[in-house]
Order: sequence, then C-alpha cells, then structure tokens
Amino acid sequence: MSHATAIDISHARTRIDDIGPRWALVAGLVGVAGLAASVVFGFVDGWEVFFRSYVLNLAYAVSLALGALFFVILQHLTRAGWSVVVRRLAECIAATLPLLALLAVPIVVPVLAGMKEVYPWSNHEEVAHDHLLQWKQPFLNAPFFIIRLTVYFIAWSLLARYFYCRSIAQDTSGDPDLTTRMQRLSGIGMVIYGLTVTFFSIDLIMSMTPHWYSTIYGVYYFSGSAVGFFALLALTMVLLQSAGRARNVITVEHYHDIGKLVFGFVVFWAYIAFSQYMLIWYANLPEETSWYYARQSSQWWVGVALVLLFGHFVAPFLALISRRPKRRTRPLALAAVWILIVHWIDIYYLVIPQAHHFHGEEHAAGSPLHVSDITLLIGLGGLFVCAVLRLMSRSELLPIRDPRLSESLTFENV
Repeated sequence: MSHATAIDISHARTRIDDIGPRWALVAGLVGVAGLAASVVFGFVDGWEVFFRSYVLNLAYAVSLALGALFFVILQHLTRAGWSVVVRRLAECIAATLPLLALLAVPIVVPVLAGMKEVYPWSNHEEVAHDHLLQWKQPFLNAPFFIIRLTVYFIAWSLLARYFYCRSIAQDTSGDPDLTTRMQRLSGIGMVIYGLTVTFFSIDLIMSMTPHWYSTIYGVYYFSGSAVGFFALLALTMVLLQSAGRARNVITVEHYHDIGKLVFGFVVFWAYIAFSQYMLIWYANLPEETSWYYARQSSQWWVGVALVLLFGHFVAPFLALISRRPKRRTRPLALAAVWILIVHWIDIYYLVIPQAHHFHGEEHAAGSPLHVSDITLLIGLGGLFVCAVLRLMSRSELLPIRDPRLSESLTFENV
C-alpha cells in the first residue's frame, strides 16, 4: 500500500463536535433518570424483578455493541472497500464495550446473593435438592461465572479499542501500515469473537434455566445482535444526514448495502429460530421442550411469539425485499426503528419466561411485563447513546485517510 493521502471532503461536514456533546449530555441525563427510577421500582416490586429486567436490557445493549464489533472485524477480515465511510460509526458503537463492562458489574449481585429467581444455580438450597444442578456445579458456580464474564468483556473491549484507536490514529498519520495491522488481527479476532459471544449468551441468559440446553443458542443470540446493529447503523446514518452531516459522502449506494445486510440477517435470524424450534419439536425430548413449554403455557407468551414471527420476520421481510426501500432513507429508517423494537422483544422473549417458568409462575395473574423493564431500557439505553455520541464527537465521522476511502466514496452497486 502507498501512503494514504487526505481527500478533500470538507464540504461534507464530517464532525459533530458542535452538537454531539449537547446531545450526549441529554442522553446521559435521561439514562441516569431511568436508572434512578429503576432502583425505586426495585424497592417496590422486589429486587428479583429488578435484576431480571437488568439482565434483559444489558443483553440488549451488549448485543448492539457486539453486532458493531462483528461488522468492524468482518470489514478488515474481507478487506472491504465499500464500507469505509460507515465503518467509523460502527467503531464508535463497538467502542462502548468498556462502558458496558462497567454496567455489567451489577449482574454479580444476584449471583453472589444466591438469588434463585434470577440464577437458580447460584442458590445453595436449590442446588442441594437438585442433582442436575449439582452435576453442573463445576461450570455453574459464582466464582467461575464472574471470571468468565470478566474475560468476555476484557476481550471485547481490547478488540474494540484496538480497531477504534488505530483507525483514529490513521486520520492523523495516514499510515497504511495501520490498516495492515488491523487486517492481521481480524482473523484471530473473529475466532475470539465467535467463542466469547457463544459462551456469553449461554452464561448470561441460558443459564437462567439451567435444566435446559441448546447447541444453537449462541448463534441465535448472534443473529439477533447482527440484525439489531445493522438496523441501528441504518438509523444512525439517516439521523446524521438529517442533521446535515456526511452528505454526499454516505450515498444511496451505502444505504442500499446496509439495507441488504438488514434484510439478509432478518432472514438468517428466522432460519436459526425455526431450526431450533423444529429440531426440538421433532425430537420431543422433555429436557429440550421445557424451554418452549414455558413460552406456550399462557396467552401472553403465545402472543409475544406471534409478534416475533410477524414483527421480526414477516413484516421486515416484506418491507425490505424489493430494491426501492433499501435506497430510500425514510422507509429504511422506519424499518430500522421497527426492528430495534422487535429485537428488544426478542431478548425479552429469551430472558423473562425462563425465570417465571422455572419457579412455577407461568400462570401468575397479569402480564410478566414490569415497569422496570422499560425504565432500565431507558436507563441503560440512555447511557449507551451518551457514550456513542461522546465517541463520535471526538473524531471525524469517517476514516478520512483510510487507503480505501476513495473506493468507498465512488462505490456503486452492480
């Protein structure tokens, strides 16, 4: 590679340091208010409800950051040129993982406290009367759980910061060797990513029902992470351009490709969800069907399943199957907002029924939707958005001296 030269894109307004900090402050205040309200509801509704909601919304926020990290690693692994102008947005979203690591610290509370309503395997009395939990104790125990959680976030944070910091450094130096270094790390980075995401989903969510297991669970969580991130990326692109940023730099061709990725991962998510259900239904083994029994034991959960079937697959599939919506900002933005909503419902479907069913609460009066589910979404979501905006405000919105920038600026779909 030759030494990268700066390309004149001054007309495109590729910085938000004039408005970003103000938006970040608002998002941060909203996040703090949401967390404060959630703590109040924790005293009222019980801490087991609070921590179930916390797992739900932490898993949601982390999924978006992990989707971004996947995209960044993949672009370097494939040496992609088309995506350079949108890669910085993904780098900023992925670089929030150190903050999410701090926000994951409260998860150790229900584990150390032996809160059986959240993680049954952490409660000594539950384990004493359950032979299967005793057999799983070498893996499902508090110290090892905390160690694994720490390893996951350290690995993700190091990967995210590595790509982010070197990409930022290249804006100043223009050194193409930085691109080469990122490409070299992307291979092992993708292997580390795949292993850690799989075990993270098993530890954080699947272990809430320790009697059940699925070998496809990690792929299911990843597929939701990917489609959620691509929807977030599309929405971010639209919002930035509506604020007068990155115009004539992020083009309709980039929207088209991001729209194709949203569409593709919607189909992939549906394929994985159906594959898991079909195999478990066909085998009809009690130790496997228990997970779906918890989700078919009341009208509420059947309704949520139908929302996912039509909202997470059918509706976005029909909305994005043609070329035109992918190349128009308004339809793509509406589809992105919809997908982000149903992605949260998908994580809700993964987390909440497990705890309810394990403790025989599936027939409890009223819906298992609590105010803290929403307030913690606002709280963690606000802090997540605040962190993204602060990172975006510190640099250009695109890698201005990336060796493949000119290729990206002139990219056209075939």
